[in-house]
Parts: sequence; C-alpha cells; structure tokens
Amino acid sequence: MKKCSIALAVLAVSGAATAQSSVTIFGIIDTAVSHYSVKSSAYGLASQANPLQFAGANERSQTVLSSGGMLPSRLGFRGTEDLGGGLAAGFWLEGPMSNDDGATPLNFTRRSTVSFSGGFGELRLGRDYTPTFWVQTLFDPFSNSGVGSSALGSVSANLNRVAALAGGGPLNPNITGGAADNYARASNMIGYFLPPNLGGFYGQAQFSLHENTKVSDTLGSPSKRGQNQGFRLGYANGPLDVAVSYTQSVAVDAVLPTGAATERKIANANLGASYDFGVAKLFTQFSRVQDKSSASAPFAFSALTSATKDTYTGALVGVTVPVGPGLIRASYAHVKFKDDAGGAPINPFAPDPDASLSKFAIGYVHNLSKRTSLYATVARIRIRNGQNSPALAIATGGAPTYLSSGNALGGYAPRSATGYDLGIQHVF
Repeated sequence: MKKCSIALAVLAVSGAATAQSSVTIFGIIDTAVSHYSVKSSAYGLASQANPLQFAGANERSQTVLSSGGMLPSRLGFRGTEDLGGGLAAGFWLEGPMSNDDGATPLNFTRRSTVSFSGGFGELRLGRDYTPTFWVQTLFDPFSNSGVGSSALGSVSANLNRVAALAGGGPLNPNITGGAADNYARASNMIGYFLPPNLGGFYGQAQFSLHENTKVSDTLGSPSKRGQNQGFRLGYANGPLDVAVSYTQSVAVDAVLPTGAATERKIANANLGASYDFGVAKLFTQFSRVQDKSSASAPFAFSALTSATKDTYTGALVGVTVPVGPGLIRASYAHVKFKDDAGGAPINPFAPDPDASLSKFAIGYVHNLSKRTSLYATVARIRIRNGQNSPALAIATGGAPTYLSSGNALGGYAPRSATGYDLGIQHVF
C-alpha cells in the first residue's frame, strides 16, 4: 500500500486554514479466465403435454476474462486526521474496477463514508457494508467472491433484488443493478461501531434513511421503501471468532388512493463462527432469511388483510488448509426454501411448493509474495424445484441466465450450474 502525506488546504468564507492528513491509496487488481454454465430442465405436466417444446434441457455457457475471481477488484482512498484529545476524523472512498476492460467509470459505490471516532467508538456516515454481509463474507473460506462465493449470500442478494424490482425498481437506482438492493451495502447510512478495546468484543448498529418525500395530501406518505437497519455483535480472541447479525430492508411500502396498502420486508439473520487450529481453519454459518409480505384493503367497516412469510434457511461449512506458500479452500452450503401459503388450506395433490439448493466449491491459492497470488477455483450448484422461487436461481457468475418459464403446471426451471476461475491477484 502506498502512503502519501498530503497537505489539505481548506478555504472557508471566514478565511483559510490548512491541516495535515495521512492519506492511503490502496486497491486490488484481480483477473481470471472464468467459465460459467447453467442448465434448465423441464418439469410438471407441461413437459408431458408438449414433449417437443419441453424435451431435454436447455444449457447455456460463457467463457470470459473476469474481474474479481478471488476478491473484487477495487481502487480506494482513505485517510485520518488526529484532532487531539483522543479524537480523529476520517474518510473512506472505495470504488469497483473492471480491469478486464477498464470500462468501469470512477465511482465510490463500494464504500463512501466520513467518520468521527474516539474512546466512545466510531460514528460513520455514508454508503457502507451491511452487518449481515460482513458475517456472510468473513465466515466464508472464499470471502463471498468468485465462483466459490457463499450460496447463502447469493440467495440473499437475489431475494433483495427480486423484492426491490417488485416494488417498482432498484432501491439504489443510480447504481448499476441496484448493487443487490441493500444486501451487501446500503446508502444514506448512519452507523455506530464499538471501540476496539472491549476485550475481544466488537459490534455495530446501522440505520439507513429512506429519503422519500412526505406529501401532506397523499395517503401513507412518506413511503419507507429503501429503509434499512441492522446490527452485528461478535467476539474474537485468539483462534476463535464468532458473530451474530440481523438486518431488515423495506422493499415495498405503498398505499393506493383507495386505502389499499402493501408492504414487503426482507429480514436476514445469521450466525457465523471460525476457529483456527493452525493446520486448518474451520468456518461455519447459519442463515435465516424471511420474505415478509402483507396487504390490506378497506371493506365495509373493517379491512381485508393477508400476510405471507416465506423462509430461506441455510447452512455453510468450510475449511482452509495452509500448504507451504499456498492455501486449499473448500466449502459446502445448503439452502432450503419454505413457501408460506398465508393460511390457505394445503392441497395434497398440488406440486411441492418448496425448493432447495446445494453448492460445493474447492480451490487453491498459491502466494507468490505477500501481494501477488495465483488461484484456481471450481464450483457446482444443484437446485431442486427451482421454479418455486426465483431467488434460488443462482449461478456461479457471468451473463448466462437460466431458461426459467412456465407456471405451477409446468415449464422450464433452473436445475444446476458449474463454473471455474483461473486467475492472478495483486494487492497494493
């Protein structure tokens, strides 16, 4: 990392003042040859009624020069200023890079914060990581990146995106793809972090403003769509690290002129732990994500209401094993989707409304130096009853998408995915 001592001149209306601040320029350049493939298969009665249309399977694949097979490529600037009395001010600007083509414009959508810290901890304002993303990344042998990234994280990101689009569009409309719509990061965030001298305990609490306009003559104004809040609490001491987190994001919050109201929230709770035995480091995660929807409509002197709470329950186990200058990485994850009928009677003759997926990944990192590494990763995903939940249509990366069409009677559904990364990473 390259450090520069820069004199920052600040001009104010009342006069001019100068201050010294230590600024660090940092980044990662990560490029890989990657291959991704997905497979969709026929399901249900439609495949029997239309054997020619739904015969066999649909396979799609792509080979690319990717960016971020081991860790996402990035360029950043961070700095601190000692204010005296144990107080400090700081900033962190970090943006993504697509170094395979150099086309990504300079922006700071990975992180853009200003902070004030002291013995009380740290107050941080801006766009930042969510608490549950931290847990799903730190307790994953593949750091939630590349073809080996956590299936728990991929399902959560998919679900947040699907829910946001159902609410009228991305929650972060100025960011490509909505940046997973409050899964990994959230904008307009006010965050607090515990001080680092608590005997191994660490934690954070965050609240993201929805920033919607309040209109006096509009029912349900202002909408809370885009609001996000959560916390993380952990303990790290020696080889042990364990943390729990929870976040909730409002994807839909609307009231029609008739008084009919809809609301949809994505709540993500997870627990992660790791233990370093020296010869191997073990990782585990448990995740529970709930897609909570409710609706109400005026009726006579009361209201008609309905509510559903679909649930995604997942677990991951993983390991890293140091071998000379290298590191073997492996993980297995399983996610189960439970459909909530909202109190409706269950039809024993209807197709199974639930679904599940499993993912296995294995890889090797060879460290040429402290800054430069070669790596290889391969991953395989299997999906059961993928037609029941679009959030389970996860792939190992890239552009190929599943052929996913049909209804409860039949059509095509996501079935499996494979992928590999062969790359090099340099940290500066």
